[in-house]
This record gives sequence, C-alpha cells and structure tokens, in this order.
Amino acid sequence: LGCGLLYTATVTITCQYFDSRRGLALGLISTGSSVGLFIYAALQRLLIEFYGLDGCLLIVGALALNILACGSLMRPLQSSDFPLPEKTALENVPDRYLIYKEKEKDLEENINMLEKSYSGEETCKGTLANGDWKSESLLHKNPTTTAHTQETETYKRKVAEPKYFCKQLAKRKWQLYKNYCGETVALFKNKVFSALFIAIFLFDIGGFPPSLLMEDVARSSNVKEEEFIMPLISIIGIMTAVGKLILGILADFKWINTLYLYVATLIIMSLALCAIPFAKSYVTLALLSGILGFLTGNWSIFPYVTTKTVGIEKLAHAYGILMFFAGLGNSLGPPIVGWFYDWTQTYDIAFYFSGLCVLLGGFILLLAALPSWDTCKKQLPKPAPTTFLYKVASNSSNV
Repeated sequence: LGCGLLYTATVTITCQYFDSRRGLALGLISTGSSVGLFIYAALQRLLIEFYGLDGCLLIVGALALNILACGSLMRPLQSSDFPLPEKTALENVPDRYLIYKEKEKDLEENINMLEKSYSGEETCKGTLANGDWKSESLLHKNPTTTAHTQETETYKRKVAEPKYFCKQLAKRKWQLYKNYCGETVALFKNKVFSALFIAIFLFDIGGFPPSLLMEDVARSSNVKEEEFIMPLISIIGIMTAVGKLILGILADFKWINTLYLYVATLIIMSLALCAIPFAKSYVTLALLSGILGFLTGNWSIFPYVTTKTVGIEKLAHAYGILMFFAGLGNSLGPPIVGWFYDWTQTYDIAFYFSGLCVLLGGFILLLAALPSWDTCKKQLPKPAPTTFLYKVASNSSNV
C-alpha cells in the first residue's frame, strides 16, 4: 500500500515539474528504483547476517523514513503552460462559509416546516380543549404562552441548524463524488485512454511472469547449473534499468512519437515471449531475458504516454486508475501461468498465452492511436445545398 501510494505520487509530481526533459526525468527516477532494488537484494542478506532479522527491519525502516525528507522538497507548481486545474466553486468555498452563508434562506425553510407541524399540534390541542378555533389566539395573549412560544422558537432553531448542517455536508460530499465519477466517465470516453487501460492490463498479465519463472524455464529446458554465468533474473533486472533510462531519453526526441514507441515495445516483447519455448540453451535464454528486461523498461515512458493522452491536469486521476488495473494484472498473471504449467506440465502454452496477451494489448492501442482510424470515424462533410436562381418576369411593359 505504501509503495503504491508513493509511486503514483512521485510519477505525478515528476511530470508536473518537467516538460521538455520529462522523459529523461522519468527514466532517471525509474532507473533509481531498479538500481535500489538490485542493491537491496544483496544488502538484505548482509544485514540479516550482521544484525539479525529485527535489526535488518529497523535499518530498512530507517532508510525508508528518508522518503519523508525527499517528499518535503516537493511542492505543487503553477505553470503557465500547464495550469493546475481550478477547483470547482463548491470546493473553493470554505466549509464554514458553505454551510452558513445561505442559512437565512434554507434555515427559514426548515423552520417553516417545523412551524407547520407545531402549529398543527397547537391547533388540534386548542380545538379539542375549547371546541372552537378562537382559543388558540387567546393563548398567545397570555405571558406564559408568550414565553412558551419563545422557547419553541429557540427549540426550532436548534433543530433546524443541525439538520441544515448535515444536509449541506451530505450535499457537498455527494457533489464531490459525482464530479469524480463524471471525470472518470469522461476519461474512458477518450478511446486512446481506454485502449491504454486495456493494454496495461494485458501487458501486466503477460509481461510480469517471465521475471519470476525464467530460472524454472531454464531447468525445464535441461540447462546445466555450470552454464549459468549470471542468473537470468539478474540479467532481467540490469537490462530493465538500462531500458528505463534509454527509453526515457528517446521519449524526449521530438521526431519520436512516444505512443508508437510504447506500442513497439509491446509488440517486440510479445514476440520475445513467444520465442521462449524455442530456447534450449543458456545463451538463448540470456539473450531473450535481456530483451525482455530492456522492453520492460517501458515503465519509464508509460507516464509520459498517459500525460500526452489525458493532459497534465488529469494525470493523477488517470494514472491512479491505470495503476490499479496494472496491479490487478500483476496479481493475475503468475497464477494463470502456473495453472497452465500444472495443466500441461510445460511452460510452452503459458508463454504463448503471455505473448498473445501483450500482442493483443499492443494492437488495440495501435488501432486506437492510428490517424487513419480517426479519419474513418469522422463523418464526411455534407454536400452544399444546390442554389437555384429564378428570374422573375416583370409585368410592366418595356419602354
């Protein structure tokens, strides 16, 4: 939960801070996370050996606490090119002002409703006691009755104010939820965003299992332990860091369409996944691991693509939705691949399935992004109406 909240906030803030070098900035922070993860794998073992598990957790917690120092340096920026979205009128108004500004109007409505019910009760009491309607007016002339009326007014105000407070609070919360749902629906009306949502979901179903299962694939292919110059998972980790940095730098070139670059990484990755069942040696598996790791570095350009798709002002909202479904894909991918292995006792069909998922996501995003696809969707312009000119004959004779 902590890493998820931290990652989305960091990416969103970085995109707001940088414009012309946004790809490089995203590549650097993404590479930093990969390098840190690579170092931590070795550091954890050493810390447990020297300080035990409790000491290791305390030191790791102290290191993680430094994130607060980094976060304290981040400030929301107001850029002239990408202005932050203005709050709605309802959000701009302070709570106290919102609740009590129109009190005279709405409070009177609540009091009137109470007066109707109260006067009805008094009228009924007067009618039952005296048998006519005049007894009610006589009661108001009595000082005791006047004091009672004042107490009633005070009571009615005490009842009306909390009712109005709760009503306005519920109205404000409902309006915020309604606005959020409306913005979410508007995001999904953007066909590129919808395709991006499908692509990231399918990518995480198919692209995540190789980082967990490449060692098992090597054993099932009868690759000997002596041939392992470097663990395949380490190759994937190193190349992922390299891919994040290089792809981030490429995203800053104006002649490169970042969306097409992201689609290219998906399609090439799908081909590499489908080629894994044919790899029967360590060299081939190491090469494919390097390719998969490099292409997995497209995580550094994914926020860039999201920003170009929805705009910087909607990035936090859109990226949060996409990361939710990316995490869902990460959770579903390994169990599905494991089920295929249990069913067939081989990883071949599992990796064909993974490659197909990534390929399908890439093609859906490509179709949504192609300019020709937009042209096909546009209606042809209506022909201009034909204008007929009529010459009206004059009744007057020529002079």
